[in-house]
Order: sequence, then C-alpha cells, then structure tokens
Amino acid sequence: MVASNEDQRATDNMGTKPVAEALSFDVAALSRWMEANIPGYAGPMEVTQFKGGQSNPTYQLSTPGARYVLRRKPPGNLLPSAHAVDREYRVLSALGPTGVPVPRTYGLCTDVDVIGTWFYVMDMVEGRVLWDPTLPQYQPAERRAIYNAEIHTLADLHNADYEKLGLGDYGKPGNYMGRQVERWTRQYRASCEQPDPVMERLIEWLSATLPAQDRTSIVHGDYRIDNMIFHPDEARVVALLDWELSTLGDPLADFTYLLMNWVTSALADIPDLSAHGIPTIGEVVEAYCARTGRDGLPNLDWYFAYNCFRTTAILYSIAGRVRDGTANHPNARAQALKIPKMTAIAWSFAERAGA
Repeated sequence: MVASNEDQRATDNMGTKPVAEALSFDVAALSRWMEANIPGYAGPMEVTQFKGGQSNPTYQLSTPGARYVLRRKPPGNLLPSAHAVDREYRVLSALGPTGVPVPRTYGLCTDVDVIGTWFYVMDMVEGRVLWDPTLPQYQPAERRAIYNAEIHTLADLHNADYEKLGLGDYGKPGNYMGRQVERWTRQYRASCEQPDPVMERLIEWLSATLPAQDRTSIVHGDYRIDNMIFHPDEARVVALLDWELSTLGDPLADFTYLLMNWVTSALADIPDLSAHGIPTIGEVVEAYCARTGRDGLPNLDWYFAYNCFRTTAILYSIAGRVRDGTANHPNARAQALKIPKMTAIAWSFAERAGA
C-alpha cells in the first residue's frame, strides 16, 4: 500500500526518534521520580522523542505495562512567559473530570535536579492526528462529522465553568485582547534583530482598535485540528493537546484562530466546501453560536488581523531560536521564512477592518 500525504505527515510529525543529544537527560533519575510519584509505574523505561513541535520538547516513555508522555521546558535561556509547563499541567488536571477531552495527568516536577528542567507526565492517548485540514482520505460525510466534533469540543471548552474548576485565577479578568497584543508585541520585539515596519504598524493599529470583550472563558490559545487526537474509529475528539498558551480570556480569540484555517490554509483553495463535506465559515459560526448561546459574532476581520499578527510573533520566536541554534524542529528555518507573507496577510485584514 502506498502511503498517503496524510500518512507521511503523521510519520514526519507524530512519529518518534532517538532523543537529540541537546535534549537528552538522565533516564535513571526520571525512572526514580516516576517510581516515587506515579502509582503503578514499573520499569524498565525506554525514552524516545516526538518529532513534531516547535516549543516544549515532548517524549514518549514506554514501559512493559504502559506508555506515558513527558513534556518539559527546553534547556537554555528562555523568554519569561514561554514554556509554562506548570500552567499546562494545571489546566489539564482541572479539566480532567469534565467532558472536555484531555489526557490524564500523573505528576508535575519542578525540581530541576531530576532531568534539568521542569516537566510533567501525562497519559499516552491513542488515536488519529489529522494533519491535513482538507481530510483527503475521508468521504464528505466523515469530514463533516470530524469538523462538527472539532467545533463542538471548542464550544464545550468555552462553556466550562472555570470558577467551579478552581481556575478563577488562571488569567487576569478583562482586556484580554489588549493584554494579548502587548504579550505578542514583547515576544516579537525580544526575538527580532531589527524592527519590522509592518509589525510596528499592526501593533499601533491593533492597540487603538481593541474590541469590547463580552465573555470570559478558558481559552486554549492554539486550537487547530492537528492539536487534537480523534478516536481511532469515531468522529470524536479524545484528547486536546498543547495547552502552553491557555489562559482565561476572550473565547472569540480561540474561535477566530480556528476560522483562520478557512482563509489561510488549504481549505481556502477548495472551490466547493459543502460538496467536499467541510462546513463553510458561515456554518461554523452558526454551529458555534448555537452551542454557546450567542446570537451572532461581530466583524471578524479585526480578529483575523490579530491572529496573523500573533502567528508572526511566534514565527519571529522560531527565527530567533534558529539564529541562536536552539531550534528543536527540522522545519524551523522554513517556518521562519513565512514572516513576510504572514505580515502582508495581517495588514490586508486590518485594511478590511478599516485601518
């Protein structure tokens, strides 16, 4: 059987490889920590590194009786707000008893003497990771069911009562978009070597035109189809991954980030989404509003401009890691080259929103 492009992307991104020398650690020390902190753990343990991911190094821990996943801060000098594995662990643990699908957590370690940086251990969830948003290997009815599951899962996250979950202090109240513009401005400026004129213009415009925030919820921060695991046979999300950017904030930031797939990814090249089995932007908005009790959404172009700005700030961070020799992903350099295109798209949305 010839592998599809989707199969190849899964192999390239979700497969494992030997641990890179720069990201290796004392496996015996980790095993001792797990024996002391994880009920039922029994070695020996084999450690491999997942190929995907630009930020927190992620490892598969295999034992005769179980498999686990370890997420850690990378070694080296880090930006102050980045790589917050303790926040990831906290939100995953809080959401565990709810209907929001997350991996089970086992423990957080803040003792750098164990493997050199903070880390946490969670369950290894089996299932499908769908890397190509066009879902070429599925029939139209299957595609629609998968996208409906993705939309419903996001709505359920935004409907979760963060106060009852003990996450009332997980983020600052109000002015989420203002704080996000400031955060990504700092990250971009800490990573770039010289000012980017388009980014500087975007910063000025976004800061002066912030939309009113009418709701607060847990926001994932990087909600997209390849950050979740689907059931092996059902159109059902069984684990939502990569919570590094999560906080309390404006749920429309999450939702419009999801919608960016319809305007900047391969979905935008599909001439007839309905025939393909993927809902249109209008249908996605309708489904999300129905599940979250909204009457409609404001103009989306401001949020689209913001999401492109945020993506560019992340790309600048990746470029900085490439420059400093600390990038851990083989495609990091190619990602950094996307900066001019992304800033151009961001400003085009700003102009549509009235800039």
